[in-house]
Amino acid sequence: MTEYEAVILDVDGTILRGDELLPDTPAGFRALEAAGCERLLFSNNPTRDGTHYREKLAPHGIDVDPESVLTSASVSAAYLSATHSGEPVFLVGEDRLEAILEAAGVDLTDDPAAAEVVLGSVTTEFSYSMLRDALRALEGDVPFYGTDPDTTIPVDDGRIPGSGAILAAMEAVADREPDAILGKPSSVAAETAIDRLEAPPDRTLVVGDRLNTDIALGNRAGMDTAVVLTGIADRDSIAASSVDPDYVLDSLGDLERVLE
Repeated sequence: MTEYEAVILDVDGTILRGDELLPDTPAGFRALEAAGCERLLFSNNPTRDGTHYREKLAPHGIDVDPESVLTSASVSAAYLSATHSGEPVFLVGEDRLEAILEAAGVDLTDDPAAAEVVLGSVTTEFSYSMLRDALRALEGDVPFYGTDPDTTIPVDDGRIPGSGAILAAMEAVADREPDAILGKPSSVAAETAIDRLEAPPDRTLVVGDRLNTDIALGNRAGMDTAVVLTGIADRDSIAASSVDPDYVLDSLGDLERVLE
């Protein structure tokens, strides 16, 4: 009988790479089912919500309840709706993130001068003019947030720039860091995950491929952690990092030995 009541699973680099299911992922899910663990998927993807991951995993035979999925987009939307209600938010991000924010009741503005909050995220349309507008929006003491710190995103043929790269440009021109990152590994993300689960933190395991987000989130929340070697982290980076996982797994398929 496992000591864990719940497992938080990263998605990209842990379950999927692009649209492809990573090797041994089905074995990992079977181990979770056999152990009777509650599961919560938590992706730092700032352009998607739970419904997307239900549809993406269904062809692979993995059934996902959208309510058991968190993303940096959904966490950011809930946080801004609760703490900055009625305050116009200037967004540097994708249209899909804009739709998620609007659905949560967040007020958005395209006018940098009208911005009372600024949110930075990944966008494939990033340009000089967008950076110029972001600089104008960040003038003064407006709250400045980022959806997630991921500088790169794993895809089928390698990696592409992520939100962290966009935020670095915004930080450079505004000469200030974000007041908070709302996705993993922030306290906002940790508290949201804890609230979503029935299990207490000390009976919860976090599994992911990034030390600075997945493993750092678990450490911050008092959860045990397991890093998989199917995404960003490798044994050299783990040895050199100050962020220590409790377990190192070749893939999600090795989860059974942790849950035994």
